[in-house]
Amino acid sequence: MGDVFNAFMHDSRLVRQIKSRYRSLASLMDERMRRQWAATEAQTYGWGGVSAVSDATGMSRNTIRRGMAETAERRRRPRLAVSARLRREGGGRKRLSESDPGLIAALEGLVEPMSRGDPMSSIRWTCKSTTNLAEELTRQGHPISPWTVGDMLKAAGYSLKSNRKTKEGGGHPDRNAQFEFINRQVQQFQHLGQPVISVDTKKKELIGQFKNGGQEWRPKGAPEEVKVHDFMDKDLGKAIPYGVYDLSQNEGWVSVGIDHDTARFAVQAIARWWQKMGDKRYPQAKKLLIAADGGGSNGSRCRLWKLALQELAARLGMPIHVSHFPPGTSKWNKIEHRMFCHITQNWRGRPLVSHEVIVNLIANTKTRAGLRIRAELDRGNYPAGIKVTDDQFGALNLKLAKFHGDWNYALLPPSSKT
Repeated sequence: MGDVFNAFMHDSRLVRQIKSRYRSLASLMDERMRRQWAATEAQTYGWGGVSAVSDATGMSRNTIRRGMAETAERRRRPRLAVSARLRREGGGRKRLSESDPGLIAALEGLVEPMSRGDPMSSIRWTCKSTTNLAEELTRQGHPISPWTVGDMLKAAGYSLKSNRKTKEGGGHPDRNAQFEFINRQVQQFQHLGQPVISVDTKKKELIGQFKNGGQEWRPKGAPEEVKVHDFMDKDLGKAIPYGVYDLSQNEGWVSVGIDHDTARFAVQAIARWWQKMGDKRYPQAKKLLIAADGGGSNGSRCRLWKLALQELAARLGMPIHVSHFPPGTSKWNKIEHRMFCHITQNWRGRPLVSHEVIVNLIANTKTRAGLRIRAELDRGNYPAGIKVTDDQFGALNLKLAKFHGDWNYALLPPSSKT
């Protein structure tokens, strides 16, 4: 990821430098000199140079290519006389937007039909590629090439964009107040040297020779071959990674389950983290704080989650405090962007062919900020559909917080009353 970002920043810097040089020299050059200068810059830039120089100077790609052909001809025949005839300033063919005044409005009506008052646009339900746009504009009486469509869209402030996940649905009125409550809880626990963890289930992964997103360096012409269809292998099944992230130590634990993502599986993962890592980090711990999403196996309404935590509190002999994130805000859970994202990056482009491969890829995930993760396969059976009776739930030593007790509560050891 770092190499890609550095390459992107390098390219952006080169384009800015080309733009700066062009502004300084443009007034000193005639038309031919400008296109031949642009051709030299494009050749110096390397792959993608024509597009980069076009973006920096506003010249068309065809003009730059013409300059490249001229410079190549001069190198091939250096004694060839060059005609001194030049077009007067402003000469040459007019821009299509000038010779066809209705072109821009027609193009915008195709790109954004709803905002332009044309909900019945002829290509509303098709891919708005420059080729499709050019074909439709030509059909409407505006002859144009895909390249020119692309240049016009850029000039109008358009660019290629993917979907962006920003809409979280209806926000809960106490959303911000809950975030503030969680923040205060975390700070208080950390100030006292008590453990604070963020927990969640990572996306379930198919095990086998299946395609995994991303790219990895391999010998040229020898990509990793995977199955065409993603049908689950009945023998290998799916991997269920449940993560525990220690906010204070920047360390994580992942239990890779093979059965069901249930509350007992989630709590067992927390218990394993405590046994293998937490107990050694916090020998003087008197309580534990868990930050969790509001749904799933560790959901705020899941009775089995609270029952299993009650059992764990009894085993550890200390209260377990829980704070859930408000509905629709799971992306703010620390484990998502401090641990899970790095795991995904570490195994990008690699088929997860076995449990051993998954565990090793997770366990070898590291960052420059010092993140370290341990992982282990959990072969336990965690049947789904277990019901907690009213009597069982009523017997819990459950203490609700004054603020949103449905989101904030503590499971106390049986002997504890506070």
